[in-house]
Amino acid sequence: MLTILGFAMIATFLVLIMMKKMSPIASLVLIPALFCVLVGKGAHLGDYVIEGVGNLAPTAAMLMFAIVYFGVMIDVGLFDPIVRGILRFCKADPLRIVVGTAVLAAIVSLDGDGSTTFMITVSAMYPLYKRLKMSLVVMTGVAATANGVMNTLPWGGPTARAATALKVDAADIFVPMIPALGVGLLFVFVLAYVLGRRERKRLGVLTLDDVLVTETATESETETETVLVTSGGGAGNGTKKSLTGGTGTGADAEPAKADADDRRDGTDGNDADDEGFQGLDPNRVTLRPKLYWFNAGLTVALLAAMIMEYLPIPVLFLLGAALALTVNFPNMADQKARVAAHAENVLNVAGMVFAAAVFTGVLTGTGMVKHMADWLVGAIPEGMGPHMGIVTGLLSLPLTYFMSNDGFYFGVLPVLAEAGSAHGVSSLEIARASLVGQALHMSSPLVPAVYVLVGMAKVEFGDHTRFTVKWAALTSLVVLGAGVLFGII
Repeated sequence: MLTILGFAMIATFLVLIMMKKMSPIASLVLIPALFCVLVGKGAHLGDYVIEGVGNLAPTAAMLMFAIVYFGVMIDVGLFDPIVRGILRFCKADPLRIVVGTAVLAAIVSLDGDGSTTFMITVSAMYPLYKRLKMSLVVMTGVAATANGVMNTLPWGGPTARAATALKVDAADIFVPMIPALGVGLLFVFVLAYVLGRRERKRLGVLTLDDVLVTETATESETETETVLVTSGGGAGNGTKKSLTGGTGTGADAEPAKADADDRRDGTDGNDADDEGFQGLDPNRVTLRPKLYWFNAGLTVALLAAMIMEYLPIPVLFLLGAALALTVNFPNMADQKARVAAHAENVLNVAGMVFAAAVFTGVLTGTGMVKHMADWLVGAIPEGMGPHMGIVTGLLSLPLTYFMSNDGFYFGVLPVLAEAGSAHGVSSLEIARASLVGQALHMSSPLVPAVYVLVGMAKVEFGDHTRFTVKWAALTSLVVLGAGVLFGII
């Protein structure tokens, strides 16, 4: 019964958010509360929620202060050179922009932290997607999938968990998997190319004629930074757009098309979003060019300390945010203004994390997770025993999507490894196969970082899920296929 109710709870949650019948926060709280009552454990709901909140509190604190820290770094101009470099590379071509998103997300993912990756990637790419009227779910989907493949790095979490659970060396798990993961990452780039071609076909081929950011002196006169001229379909020949949010001569027909494109992409067409492109404004008052190398050094030191695990990540971001605010904005009023500027993102993400704590707390506390895992393992046919590596890889897709990494690697993986050992399959092979589902895992509603991604990109979680799941699952299957082909799994 608990198995059926567990699957029913997850299915109800996913259906409601994808159909936009409930907000993610409301569904993360109310659906598990209802099912907790249905299983006859409503009296223990408080205990489950408190335990779930306690488990996720460090993650919420990390995300809160990470948003403040990287928000300040964006304000002071640390990532402006990245944005300008991407502009020059992409040349306002939708295909290059989507590929650039995948490359940037993969590179930044080297720090092993998904929330950091998404904050930097969205900050750099969002202005381009928004002003060119590109689909924002393409950006979130490509970024999440690229990060999912890179999340298998030994310091990213899953590999370390697998090594700990099965008492093997993390290097012995990861190093042999590099070829398969490399194929998976290559597939993400190919996917980005295909999606980029689709966006190019929809919008037309665009060319970047000039890269110059200027601010308007008055509302009636706007000097445009970038002139985008279509040579195909899309905005029409001779139409000009500005990446700074203003429109140049000949752009009078743009608002109607912009609204139509926004509706197609799942956005609301509100031009107020365009006013937030401060990352490309070279004259904003928050810039601190004289402190650029201090901020760069502080960020590198912070990421290095994170990788080396000198201190817990929440503590590192807390210290980093406090130091960044103090040095860049010595005036108390300026510090309050910067914190207030990022308060909306902080509240949205922290609220989502604590709401997810209700979901995970009920799922774990009622025993539904354990019964679901036992049922799946028990459903494996006896004849599949010698192929437990492949079975583990396939099971890692749904299990890491519907469960936390901790639940899968510490609760389910040892059972799979024991079943494999009975048929001569080594624990190392099982551990390598368990990494396959990470590309899909990064879009799970139980991953706090995904709420940073969709929140900053102003994308509905349901839209992101509907678009991304199929591509992320396909990427995971490609990694599994490559692992089998190379004899790794």
